[in-house]
Amino acid sequence: MKQIRNTHAKTEILNLINDSDIALTHSDIQKKLGDLCNRVTIYRVLERLENEGAIHKIVNVDGVVNFAKCSGKCTHEQHFHNHVHFNCKQCHSVTCIENAIPEISLPDHFIAQEYNFIISGICPKCTEA
Repeated sequence: MKQIRNTHAKTEILNLINDSDIALTHSDIQKKLGDLCNRVTIYRVLERLENEGAIHKIVNVDGVVNFAKCSGKCTHEQHFHNHVHFNCKQCHSVTCIENAIPEISLPDHFIAQEYNFIISGICPKCTEA
């Protein structure tokens, strides 16, 4: 079994993602960390956390990569993210919607192994503003 290394940067990045209600971009993380580490270190830590099954990647409707915490089912061998992601057109936030899982019916001989849904619209915070 591969040893998991914990560095101060890794711990801080994971805490940021775990404490956030929305998915965070690399830029969001870099701004919140300040001078704790450089952008390359952040990329490496994000990749390591994804490989360990702690976070997952979401590409929003603008092509920007966001990172969110994984559910308890994910491992370093397999991610389980068959849920909807909501992308707000106003504030550009991305939110995992765990309890809204659409049912898909594929034609014969097609086997789904994973899927990614992004719904775009206006989030509750922007609707109330």
